Amino acid sequence: MYEKTTHGVRVSVTPQYLEGHSAPAESRYFWAYTITLENLGNVTVTLRTRHWKITDAMGRLQEVRGEGVVGEQPTLAPGSSFQYTSGCPLPTPSGVMVGTYNLVDEYGRSFDIDIPAFSLDSPHDRRSVN
Repeated sequence: MYEKTTHGVRVSVTPQYLEGHSAPAESRYFWAYTITLENLGNVTVTLRTRHWKITDAMGRLQEVRGEGVVGEQPTLAPGSSFQYTSGCPLPTPSGVMVGTYNLVDEYGRSFDIDIPAFSLDSPHDRRSVN
């Protein structure tokens, strides 16, 4: 699991390679990732937008921006959490994702929180120490 806390909101990420949705012979690899957002602060916040930077094993960068997550713009009262699962396809057997969420608090103040960088690893990725 990967975790990062920014402005009182903790983001935890657990990625999982999905063998059954992947086709290595066709350079298609697929991961699910589960994200938990926890409001550790003392004001209510609402997630507005997301911005992902996805880099495959060849160093190719794809940026994804959009409203909310999985069709929702969750509101988190102090002490509450929200969890969702989404997916990421890549043409290589490994990669890295990192990003930000834009939130607005109950007073209308907008701010970004960090999504920690996390690796997308498959058993098809060749690794060597040297």
